[in-house]
Formats: sequence, structure tokens, C-alpha cells
Amino acid sequence: MLIRLGYEIVFETPAPVPFVALLKVHASRVNDLRKLDELKINSATHFECYPDSFGNTCCRFLAPAGELRLSNSTLIHDTGEPDPVAPWAREMPVHRLPKDTLQYLLSSRYCEVDRMSNIATELFGGIIPGWNRVQAVCQWVHEKVTFGYQYANAQKTALDVFTNRFGVCRDFQHLAITLCRALNIPARYATGYLGDIGVPVSPAPMDFSAWFDVYLEDRWWTFDARNNQPRIGRVLMAVGRDASDVALTTSFGTANLQQFTVVTDELPQHEAAHI
Repeated sequence: MLIRLGYEIVFETPAPVPFVALLKVHASRVNDLRKLDELKINSATHFECYPDSFGNTCCRFLAPAGELRLSNSTLIHDTGEPDPVAPWAREMPVHRLPKDTLQYLLSSRYCEVDRMSNIATELFGGIIPGWNRVQAVCQWVHEKVTFGYQYANAQKTALDVFTNRFGVCRDFQHLAITLCRALNIPARYATGYLGDIGVPVSPAPMDFSAWFDVYLEDRWWTFDARNNQPRIGRVLMAVGRDASDVALTTSFGTANLQQFTVVTDELPQHEAAHI
């Protein structure tokens, strides 16, 4: 299938402001693109793109004072298959994990592994290690935490979510990531496009989504504590230790958000046939 991806984000900047944006499709999905994945900016200088330490594509630029408009529209090919499920996937002992996965066992800005180790052991220590234990974590977070956009709070950590039991998409993932790391399972935060493909259409405006990956057997696998079901059409943009590593835009100065629109739609077959 083909999926139409796009966004339009508008800021008002009272003075020139440097920006870093992580709005491009992740390098692992670049070969699936059917149109150019280009960050369009109405006015900016000193523009350059570079890979960060997690392999994400970052773009930095200097926005002049006034209106800053970031936009993109592209097409990507997707298999149309839901997230893979692998109940046979085993946990690896820490001493055998690949070196680049070890950072995803440690505490980070929103994931206080050291403060939640006992909690994770009490809740999930008795479950057979592997895929089913990670799924048990997902199931628990999905059932115990209440979702609501009114609960958005950029300061909220995994321990806050565990204590208060409410949050938005990223909060579900932070709590699940922290519990997995406390069980010595590498877990990383992921963000990207996730449209309502194969599921009832949400009445809420489309947004970028968060999920998380865990390292089992010999690869990364996708889990989603918010939705807690395999989904079709995930398009990865960035990965990191938690949300602080993958902010869609970071401004080094005042930038007031005026508009935020995201598009993630399956292209109708009659249109896709002509691409």
C-alpha cells in the first residue's frame, strides 16, 4: 500500500531563533519513499542536515523573526502488514547484548530505572522471560493508565505516570520502557507517523505518535503500550532513550506554536495505481 504523509507546523518568532528539527522519515525507511521527503521552510538561513548519535536525521536552521512555516508532503510504500508478533523471541543476558543496546538499559530524563527496579520485579519478575513478559508489561500499562490529551505535561516522568495513572501517548511508552529496562530488557523510545489504518477512525485530530522498541533474540521489536495491539502503517521518524532525544522541533529561543497539522492517510487504490 501507499501512505500519504505530511505536516504543516507554524510558529511565530519575535526574534531570530536557531532550530533543530527531526521531521524526516528515519533512514531505515528511506528506501520505501516514493516521493522526496523534503522539509520545506518558508524562510530560513544556515540550513543543514546531519545524523545524530541515534541515527536520526536532524535538520538545523536559523529562523528569522516573524512567521515560520514548516511543511512536507510525501508518499511511502508500506507492506500493509501489522506489527510482527514473535512469542518465541527470547531475552538475551546482559553480557551477550550488542554494545549499542546497553544505553537502553540505563536511566534517562523521563525513565527512572533505578527508582522502579523493585516495582518491576514485584510486578513482572515471576513471568517467564522473553516476548510474553514484555507483552505483560504492555498489557499492564495499557489497563492501568488512563489516556487523555488534558493530561499532557512535558515534565511528567515514568514514576509520575505510575503514581498518578494518567497521561498521553508518550507517558504510556515511558512507563513501559522503564519497567522493561528495570527487567534488563533494552527498550528505546520511538516516534513517527501512525494513521488510523485498519482500525476505527479516531475523532481526534491526527498527530505524530509514540511507541517503543525492545531488543529480544537478535533484533528490535515494536510494542505500543498506548494502543496495545499490532497496527498497520507505522512510519518511523526517530528513536532515542526517551522523548527528550526525539523532540520534533527544538528552538533555542522563543517560538510560539500557532498551527500543527499532521496527515497520515492510506492512498486509495485508484490513485496508487497511477504512482
